[in-house]
Amino acid sequence: RGFAVVASEVRSLAQRSAAAAREIKTLIGSSVEKVESGTRLVADAGSTMNEIVASVQRVNDIISEISAAAAEQSNGLGQVNGAVSDLDRMTQQNAALVEESAAAAESLKDQATRLSGLVATFRLRAA
Repeated sequence: RGFAVVASEVRSLAQRSAAAAREIKTLIGSSVEKVESGTRLVADAGSTMNEIVASVQRVNDIISEISAAAAEQSNGLGQVNGAVSDLDRMTQQNAALVEESAAAAESLKDQATRLSGLVATFRLRAA
């Protein structure tokens, strides 16, 4: 009868060991699935990071182009400003010349009037 008790205990222990082995197998399978899922997530995250880096590079390139265009516009505006300053200076010079011309014309008119008066004092004989 002692052997039957020991055999029963061994059988019970074997059953518990088999159940524990099945549970361990299930846990290992679950762990493998989770590791594979984690690996996929890490790969996806890496891919997303690469896309982000590429997008940031494109934005950086666009910003560089905008900066170059702004510098060109600034240079162009400087040239336009210089041209406007030149036009202003020339306009002021022209205005001064117009005033001088008007004064000279007035002086010529006065001289012509005086000359006409002087010429009128002379009488010429008819030939």
